[in-house]
Amino acid sequence: MKFKKSFMALLVGSSIALAACGGGNKATNETANEEPTTETTSARGEEVYKQSCMSCHGQNLEGQVGPSLQKVGANLSKDEILNIIKNGKGQMPPNVVQGADAEAVSEWLATKK
Repeated sequence: MKFKKSFMALLVGSSIALAACGGGNKATNETANEEPTTETTSARGEEVYKQSCMSCHGQNLEGQVGPSLQKVGANLSKDEILNIIKNGKGQMPPNVVQGADAEAVSEWLATKK
C-alpha cells in the first residue's frame, strides 16, 4: 500500500511538472528550427514599442520628450538603432528594452522610412 501511494505521488507530481513546462510547443507560428517570421517580429516590435517607448516617442512615432522616429529607418540601420537602444543616446537611458525585445523593436523601427 505504501508503494502505491509513493508511486501515485510521483506520477501526479511528474504530470504537474510536465504540464507547467508546456510540453515544448510554441505559441507562435514558428517551429523549433525556424526563425520568427518578419510579420511576427514586426508585430512584436510594435507591441514592445507601445509598452516601453511610446511614452517618450509618441503614439504615432511623432516624438515628445524623445525625438520623432517616423522616418528613423531612412537614416539609421537596424544595427544602429539597436546600438542606441542598448547604449542610450542623449536623454535616452541604455537598455530601456533588452534582448529579443530590443532586436524586435530595432527591426520594426528600421522599416520606418
